Amino acid sequence: MKREYTHIKIMEPEIIAMREQGKTRQEIADALGLTKVQIKNWVRRYNRKPEVCIPKKRGRPRTSPFTKQREMELRIKALEREVDLYRSFLQAAGRM
Repeated sequence: MKREYTHIKIMEPEIIAMREQGKTRQEIADALGLTKVQIKNWVRRYNRKPEVCIPKKRGRPRTSPFTKQREMELRIKALEREVDLYRSFLQAAGRM
């Protein structure tokens, strides 16, 4: 009788090696004493796993990139807004 539950993470290297040898899901399941569904689900999860997490850029690309000076100006404005927000919070809390 095949096992109902097992930590498949422990068996990952064996499964990967068998997949590279060209074995089917059923053959892998029989060799490891698992069900075909367990192997099928593991393969699906393994294939969905991203290699490197690269965030997707959203929106339309800029026609001209920012200059270093413009980037610094925008960053300073953002920091000033953040400081103003903290000041207003401290005033509302009665600490300033």
